[in-house]
Amino acid sequence: MDHVVVVGASLAGLRACEQLRTAGFAGRVTLIGAETHEPYDRPPLSKKLLAGDWEPDRIRLRKPGELDELRIETRFGVRATKLDAERQVVEVDDGADQPYDGLIIATGAAPRHLPGQPDARGIHVLRTLDDSIQLRTELVDGARVVVIGAGFIGLEVAATARHRGCEVVVLEGLPAPLVRGLGERMGTAVAAVHGRHGVDVRCGVQVAGIEVDGGRVRAVSLADGTALPADVVVVGIGVSPCVDWLVGSGAELRDGVVCDATLWTGLPNVFAAGDCARWVNEQFGEEMRVEHWTNAAEQGAAVANNLVALSRGEPTTPYSAVPFFWSDQYDSRIQCLGRAAGAPDEEIVVVAGDLDGRFAALYGHEGRLRAVLGVTMPRMVMPMRKLLTERASWDEALAFAAAARPT
Repeated sequence: MDHVVVVGASLAGLRACEQLRTAGFAGRVTLIGAETHEPYDRPPLSKKLLAGDWEPDRIRLRKPGELDELRIETRFGVRATKLDAERQVVEVDDGADQPYDGLIIATGAAPRHLPGQPDARGIHVLRTLDDSIQLRTELVDGARVVVIGAGFIGLEVAATARHRGCEVVVLEGLPAPLVRGLGERMGTAVAAVHGRHGVDVRCGVQVAGIEVDGGRVRAVSLADGTALPADVVVVGIGVSPCVDWLVGSGAELRDGVVCDATLWTGLPNVFAAGDCARWVNEQFGEEMRVEHWTNAAEQGAAVANNLVALSRGEPTTPYSAVPFFWSDQYDSRIQCLGRAAGAPDEEIVVVAGDLDGRFAALYGHEGRLRAVLGVTMPRMVMPMRKLLTERASWDEALAFAAAARPT
């Protein structure tokens, strides 16, 4: 294997390039990215950068010239349009198609839009550096901001907008924020911090449309006839994996590119990592796609190691991990380790603190610890990673939490 191409120049793609060199790959490495920017960190886009506390140079993942030192050839501002796996060529929109011997797919995900979403001033999604810079110019003191979607991005934007003096309403169609990841009870508790900071969080509501006047947003209409005046609307209803360019390649596509436990796509010498990869996580015995920072960083390194192993005729290694994510909102840090089962018989027990402030909670299913959630309780959350890795029983986890509970 002489030439590895990495498509996707965010965290997973960058880590893959770096790990190829660390693992001893001496051939050519080419990094292709659809954005014109060099790789940057995405979490600050809804927090420090959006708040104006940081500027773009603060979120660069590597200093200028570091990719050159690693002999990484870069093609930024170029979008992959098709994969011809038989010829081992990535077709791109500038016409200069890219051959490869090994390929890493790390194209991430893109924000979903509302059906019929208008293209007008004041209506935003948030995924890129340019999105964040454009949005923050409108988050001025007194601006009326409506956030559609109470996932982590929506809630982080709401917190930042409130910090900048905006009047903020958050709309969510489900019974509570963060239901899919945390469940209704815990989602309600996590989002309650917004109410304490003056944000109007409305759940179980349906958006009928966004009203525009003179090319600028004017209001958000709800199905019950309510019209919420808005100077700024942020649509945060989730993301879709960027895999359309893989249609016809032979890869299985199902809410991402489907991989085995080693992150192999089934195509010769082609692996995937990050937000676009759906793989079998043997730690939990299920197929999953994870959209968080730690997962992207770890998977990028893992697929690089597997490509190098493959090139040497060595066995590849499954990527088996405990998912971890965090979210900073106001003065609270929300941390979650593991994977909630989401089953009706799932047990959720608050083991420290209370739901009105700082707390830690455990999730159990079928006699096993599945996840731990903490709000500003890192000393309760992080030690649980070892228990999750070891597949601790529910009783073992409860006993550990009781011994670790702050006095």
